[in-house]
Amino acid sequence: MNMENQSLTSAEITQLWAAYMNDNALECQLQYFLMKVNDEDIQLILQKSLNVVQSHILQITEIFNKESYPIPYGFSLDDDVDVNAPKLFSDAYILNYLQQGFKTALEAFSISLSLAGREDVYNFFSECLREQDELLKMSNSTLQSKGLYSALPQLPTPESYDFVKNQSFLTGYFGERRPLAGSEINNLFGNYHRNALGSATLVGYSQVAKNTDVRKFLVRGKEIAQKHCEVFGSILHEDDIPAPTKMEDSVTNSTTYTFSDKLMMFYSTGLIALSVGYYGASMSMSPRRDIGTAYNRLLNEILKYAEDGANIMIKHGWMEEPPRALDRDELAKKKN
Repeated sequence: MNMENQSLTSAEITQLWAAYMNDNALECQLQYFLMKVNDEDIQLILQKSLNVVQSHILQITEIFNKESYPIPYGFSLDDDVDVNAPKLFSDAYILNYLQQGFKTALEAFSISLSLAGREDVYNFFSECLREQDELLKMSNSTLQSKGLYSALPQLPTPESYDFVKNQSFLTGYFGERRPLAGSEINNLFGNYHRNALGSATLVGYSQVAKNTDVRKFLVRGKEIAQKHCEVFGSILHEDDIPAPTKMEDSVTNSTTYTFSDKLMMFYSTGLIALSVGYYGASMSMSPRRDIGTAYNRLLNEILKYAEDGANIMIKHGWMEEPPRALDRDELAKKKN
């Protein structure tokens, strides 16, 4: 069977739609960052990233047009960003933001590639992976050269292999806790870093938000992110493992309109969705029960926060409906 002649599957449509929305929103941010960044090395990464994003938008549009599938409304430079607004974030923030974005995109495109059956869609996501790999390498190298790279902690080399000898390996509520396993360290460190970056993002967003509901939501998100940093940091510090640095000082004092409330809510709810995924994965890789319990508690908190964010977006008509199945009951009502 020639898959090229087949209609897009639900997975392919969904992944392409999500990629379009993310890249469309990202184009607005990248255009703004390019106007504000001072460092030439970071400017180079921004320009390359913008070229990639614009290419993705054109390619997805072409695929959708072939299918007569509607192009998402998305975002625009006219309505959702003022590239002439004062600088809101430092160059160091922009570089860290880019690196984290490349990591996230690499994971997302990997999933998209695994779900693609049609050759044109498969080739698109395959190329996306190659591009993100190159961009991530560039951002890592630039962070390292500027002394800004947050390296994961190192582990001692054991004398030999060993086996878990008793159930205390799993406990963590009472008595002496065992040292953190490598997978637990990696996830605690990564989740701390993402929350530190998220907190700085929400601080900046809250300063330029216009709608009261949005501003309160963003401030609440900042407080949640800072609290989660404290939880992850305290667990790391128990084993004398340093946590990444916080980034709130990367935000300027600008309160001038920069991004639309709609765009900031899109990104904020996107950060929450990422946290849900990372916390779930971290829970599955944390044998110590106290750590799993902590993730579960924090996960419930951000799930409630996510619902409140969705309600704000629906209230203001900002939530674009993703691809979904037909509502057969609604079709039956129309016929009657």
